[in-house]
Amino acid sequence: MSSYPPIPLRDFFKNPNKTAFSLSPDGSKIAYLAPYKERMNIHIRTLSSDEEDHRVTHVTDRDIPGFAWANNHRIIYMKDFGGDENFHLFGVGLDGKEEIDLTPFKDARVEIINSLPEDEDHFLVSINNRVPEIYDPFRLNIETGELTLLAENPGNITKWFADHTGKLRLAQSTDGVNNSLLYRETEQDEFQVVLENDFRESIEPMFFSFDNQHVYALSNLGRDKSAVVRLDPTTGKEMEILYEHEDVDVGGLSYSRKRKVLTHVTFTTWKRSYHFLDEARKTLQQKIEKGLENYEVVIVSVNKAEDKFLIRTYSDRSLGAYYFYDANTDERTLISEVSPWIDEQKLAPMKPIKYTSRDGLLIHGYLTLPQNKKHENLPVVINPHGGPWHRDTWTFNPEIQFLANRGYAVLQMNFRGSTGFGRKFWELSFNQWGLKMQDDISDGVQWLIDQGIADPKRVAIYGGSYGGYATLAGITFTPDLYACAIDLVGVSNLFTFMKSIPRYWMPYLKMLKVMVGDPDLPADYERLKATSPVFHVDKIKVPLMIAQGAKDPRVVQSESDQMVEALRKNNIEVEYMLKANEGHGFRNQENRFEFYERMETFLEKHL
Repeated sequence: MSSYPPIPLRDFFKNPNKTAFSLSPDGSKIAYLAPYKERMNIHIRTLSSDEEDHRVTHVTDRDIPGFAWANNHRIIYMKDFGGDENFHLFGVGLDGKEEIDLTPFKDARVEIINSLPEDEDHFLVSINNRVPEIYDPFRLNIETGELTLLAENPGNITKWFADHTGKLRLAQSTDGVNNSLLYRETEQDEFQVVLENDFRESIEPMFFSFDNQHVYALSNLGRDKSAVVRLDPTTGKEMEILYEHEDVDVGGLSYSRKRKVLTHVTFTTWKRSYHFLDEARKTLQQKIEKGLENYEVVIVSVNKAEDKFLIRTYSDRSLGAYYFYDANTDERTLISEVSPWIDEQKLAPMKPIKYTSRDGLLIHGYLTLPQNKKHENLPVVINPHGGPWHRDTWTFNPEIQFLANRGYAVLQMNFRGSTGFGRKFWELSFNQWGLKMQDDISDGVQWLIDQGIADPKRVAIYGGSYGGYATLAGITFTPDLYACAIDLVGVSNLFTFMKSIPRYWMPYLKMLKVMVGDPDLPADYERLKATSPVFHVDKIKVPLMIAQGAKDPRVVQSESDQMVEALRKNNIEVEYMLKANEGHGFRNQENRFEFYERMETFLEKHL
């Protein structure tokens, strides 16, 4: 193991000291999340006062995952129930009083369309309280909970968009495999289809132009990589390409609400990068980064006057810190470190790597090697990401740093299908669960062995969600590659997975069948059966640990139950951790502690 003393496990996985800092619109107060009875709750700090910070929420069953300022005297926050992902929107005053569940609908969830910065009393939200599969848009009074229906979803609309005045004028719909863009000039008009495209191509509206006549969007129509474009919403035609990158998809576009100018484009190669469209924003970035050159420095909140900013640092070895920056004085002040108990100098750097798959595809990833150990013949944990249409990035990951601190090398790979690398790379994953997608993971193991880094007899695989499926597939279809495995909320049976998706995913079911497989097609049926680990447990010969949340709406409990049952029937060693108060992953601190303590013991025993 490392010559550093092991860092206590709970230091990696306990709740942050303080995090998610956000400025009030007038810039006089800061709200943030901090623990109360081991749950993250909202606290308030007044900047011009010596008063102690005070707490405004008292949630004890589950962390508050996110919040926002509704206006200068009221906070709204989201919360689900035991991990069921049926999020409700709550409102509360800064004194902790007048708390109200603004969307008190049983078995329904709310999504925010627009926070309406120019309207202190309302948000635009969508709720699936009428029909579970679809969301209707409402104007919500954040003081009283009064809802005004803005349009009735005919059954195929999946997203709604408002202009800068808060008028609902744009929507996206799907028939499952074909997407449409719909537009209306005013809220009194009917939505009209202006653009249709196969789901393999995408047009993702971000926001209207400042005169509310055009729309800025991410588009890969007619190209491989997504670019930032200006769109005519009356015709659906691209008018201008603002920025595109030859290697990766562009991730987003930002603007100054006060100055009404576009400021910068973001994209991710191996790290987050900016392309500036505005000299003032570029100068601001240079100022806030001064002295923090070893970190990513991101503006996370700004007041309405745009002269006060909250910035956060990120790195591969630190959860970073929050700073207050006053543009009037050009002063930057430390507010709080997120996890001050972790010494980043004792953690391991996450380095970008790349290797070539067996069929010639370039795979990018990250390798984290333990500190102060010879990087040869190491025990390794392979960590495929979830999604699978997602990607790993360069950032602090407590799991990765914990494993490296315990002496393991950790490899994360962006296998085919990972997002951000263009449409072709994404499409190469279609119908490849357990096949070429899995080969990309196996080829990463072989690359590590060929580099002399991995001890071929001491390789484990661990992942969550799709990463959990890849874990099960790895020990099932390449049983000699791994010494042990840990699956967190992973899919084991592709047939039951497709039948048990949340009802609000139903508009995308046809698309999912194209991407994963259609059980009603004979050829797909055979392939899905051949690549569902639960039907092939007789091939597994290494110890396995499975963890599952009972309220998981995406990968339901039966995915783990049936795998455990099949393994035990075949007398294969399996350890099962089931938590009644969790969903898709373990969010409650005490459950995280137990999971990682069991992981540590499991890996020590089998690697």
